[in-house]
Amino acid sequence: MRKAKRKAVKPRTAKARAYHHGDLRKALHSAAASLLEEEGLAALSLRAVARKAGVSHAAPYRHYANHEALLVELAVEGFAELGAAISSAASAPDNRMDRITGIGGAYIRFASSHPALTQLMFGPQIPNRDVIPALTEAADAIGAEIGAALNDPALGLGVWAAVHGMALLIVENVIDLGQRRAGNAVLPTRAEILLRSLFADQG
Repeated sequence: MRKAKRKAVKPRTAKARAYHHGDLRKALHSAAASLLEEEGLAALSLRAVARKAGVSHAAPYRHYANHEALLVELAVEGFAELGAAISSAASAPDNRMDRITGIGGAYIRFASSHPALTQLMFGPQIPNRDVIPALTEAADAIGAEIGAALNDPALGLGVWAAVHGMALLIVENVIDLGQRRAGNAVLPTRAEILLRSLFADQG
């Protein structure tokens, strides 16, 4: 009597096991962030995120109720990263003008490195953002961070408006500050030159 062959069972990989130890959300977030920058918002479905993360199509719903919840998390974490960059840039200089240019350089560096995320954070892709407390608070914190760094909320608003306008014009490829020929590495310095001109009276 022939023995039935036992089907070989593949050992579970470390990646597969990790998802049962709390890493699924991190893997999904990383996959979503990569998709956003590589392929744009139109490609950022929960199914596509699951596929890139190497998990089942149902897996994202363990952490995200819907597509909008994923977008909100990406935007909120983007604001946190931007806020940390601003805080770090403003912490060293004693001179107010140097703090302004440091903040501007950090802002432009973030936006040019994460163009799709920047557009998601500030654009219309998330409907009804004004009724999502986590998102409105995260955005408000950027203005508050800049105002506190300059010890002047009104000046902080002006600096934010100026540097954000520059960032969006760069991200949307409207203006060229030298990046088309030399690359994005030149942008923070070029932005700082413009800010020194705009806020010369703060020197």
